[in-house]
Amino acid sequence: MGYAQLVIGPAGSGKSTYCSSLHQHCETVGRTIHIVNLDPAAENFDYPVAMDIRELISLDDVMEELGLGPNGGLIYCMEHLEENLDDWLSEELDNYMDDDYLVFDCPGQIELFSHVPMLKNFVEHLKRKNFNICVVYLLDSQFITDVTKFISGCMASLSAMVQLELPHVNILSKMDLVRNKRDLENYLNPEPKTLLAELNRRMAPQFEKLNKSLIELVDQYSMVSFLPLDLRKESSIQYILSQIDNCIQYGEDADVKIKDFDPDDD
Repeated sequence: MGYAQLVIGPAGSGKSTYCSSLHQHCETVGRTIHIVNLDPAAENFDYPVAMDIRELISLDDVMEELGLGPNGGLIYCMEHLEENLDDWLSEELDNYMDDDYLVFDCPGQIELFSHVPMLKNFVEHLKRKNFNICVVYLLDSQFITDVTKFISGCMASLSAMVQLELPHVNILSKMDLVRNKRDLENYLNPEPKTLLAELNRRMAPQFEKLNKSLIELVDQYSMVSFLPLDLRKESSIQYILSQIDNCIQYGEDADVKIKDFDPDDD
């Protein structure tokens, strides 16, 4: 069984920085992970790239040959990847062992994980290859400055959760850049009544029923919650990684194998 993180989130939310920091942390603790670039527009990397979609197709080539813009070109690239799941991707995955740990660094176009089926089909292919997968959704903590933006972030995350149907770990990134962390505490452990009152103050009266339904969706079903990530602190990275490992049951199979061959049982 293999293990995988699918790192998604809006453009500029810090996905590649997260992947780089995660790789450095795992090197420090003596753990091996392989980071895969799924962004056909990416140019520079702060981590060693184990697999690269640009070996299959590049955004610059698509834009030049087909006359598409950046967004249309990226969708074309991802659809081309989808068409080559059984060929290019399967061949690349065959280079890794059953218990290897892959981290997929995805593009930031929100439509890829909200309603376009490409990533859904991608993760279904990984499942057929016997991978346990967790989605890591990053949201820039500097974006969460008021309740309306918080609800917007929750709905975007929820859209990805419904589309991909996978375990999710939602992260507030760039916490090291936040000056007043107390401003974010209400959104890390939101109090429904406080959120609703603030939402009603900011919006017109005709939206009160909608506001109530949105807050109830976030609260009653506990579907969306965020973990803070401060890349300056190794403990923060380790805590995030432990939550993800728990979601994909990483290490549990290894524990079973050790116990199965425990000489004390003889």
